[in-house]
Amino acid sequence: MLVYKFGGTSVGSVVNMNHVKDIISPAGKKIVVLSAMSGTTNALVEISGLIATQKFNQAKKQIKNLRETYNQTVNDLLQDKSLHTEVSHYLNSIFGALLEAVNEPFLPLLHNTILANGELLSTFMFSRLLQQEGLKVALLPALDFMRIDRADEPDNFYIKQNLERLIQQTNNADIYITQGFICLDADGQITNLQRGGSDYTATIIGAAINAAEVQIWTDIDGFHNNDPRFVNGTTALSNLSYDEAAELAYFGAKILHPQTVMPVRNLDIPLRLKNTMAPNAHGTLITNQIHGEGIKAIAAKDNITAIKIKSVRMLLAHGFLKKVFEVFEKYETSIDMITTSEIAVSLTVDNTTHLEGITEELEKFATVELDDYMSIVCLVGNQIIYHPDTPELFQILQDVNVRMIAYGGSNNNISLLVNTSDKLETLQKLQRYVFTDRLVEV
Repeated sequence: MLVYKFGGTSVGSVVNMNHVKDIISPAGKKIVVLSAMSGTTNALVEISGLIATQKFNQAKKQIKNLRETYNQTVNDLLQDKSLHTEVSHYLNSIFGALLEAVNEPFLPLLHNTILANGELLSTFMFSRLLQQEGLKVALLPALDFMRIDRADEPDNFYIKQNLERLIQQTNNADIYITQGFICLDADGQITNLQRGGSDYTATIIGAAINAAEVQIWTDIDGFHNNDPRFVNGTTALSNLSYDEAAELAYFGAKILHPQTVMPVRNLDIPLRLKNTMAPNAHGTLITNQIHGEGIKAIAAKDNITAIKIKSVRMLLAHGFLKKVFEVFEKYETSIDMITTSEIAVSLTVDNTTHLEGITEELEKFATVELDDYMSIVCLVGNQIIYHPDTPELFQILQDVNVRMIAYGGSNNNISLLVNTSDKLETLQKLQRYVFTDRLVEV
């Protein structure tokens, strides 16, 4: 069985939904994971915020606007009168519940319940589109099988048992539609896998059913060798290893949720990235196989804060780093990069929620300096640190102020910390040196 995942843009219009229908129509059993229609999650976040701040009239207006968008979509999508009526009734229940939420006391759990509606809407409408086309389809509610444990990790045993049960109950279907992103927590409350989590849902499902392949369909033809939003002339990568893909996803490549690779990696389930608008393009195939060495791709991660921790007591002293790491562990804040000298430690974080408390703790035994508006530029490739051409890349950064370099911590990754104002120049310089100029020389 195959697992397909389609993002918000892929189901963001009637035209795109019909593209998706054509992609998944060929024979063979498959599970299709859908995100909310593009723009819906943002609208629901805004509605939740308005309710939380008691701006009830504005919340009702936004709910009405979103309802009108869906009314038009259903009118254009479904010509079958009975299916149209069924979906209209479903819209009434969803948007009626949203209006009722305006009058209820706002609790944190309500926010997640509101957000879940985006995926519930897209999957219900799309399943009825497939029924209209005469396809054998079943809707598998993610909230009936997708659950995380108290460590916010997938409850794999629960997921596998319940997913297999649901599939067996509807084994006459060829296509199973389910929601990405949303799940239950260990207490049975509605929660989610955070933004981009539909990718993660797809590979969790892929691992649970031991899929032949998991395919992530989006609006770009796979991983590119640089960020096409900022750099011209990028090209798609045909093959990556799991390690390379994980590094790129974590360090800013938006095409893939950072945790997506983990569920399928140990089972050696191929992960393929494809373009909904160009379904015949090869895309990027991610497996355990290694293809070539040296720099393959460049990505950048913004909203980074650099923390310099300096203390003369660090000189020739043991236990200093332990104290530093204990502070970050206490505040459950992960570290991206770290470098050390005789009397200082410099590190970076992308989560500043507890930065004030972290700083106060560190200042009890060290001097702390903070720099924000930083970006990590990451270069990825198999055995990158051993490739003979790699050291030469630093020659092109003479005009860029590089605050930190992480080299050697991973064989597949070199990371540079730069001011965000220098990010664009850095990406473009690296593109010319690593890819464009080298191609010209060859």
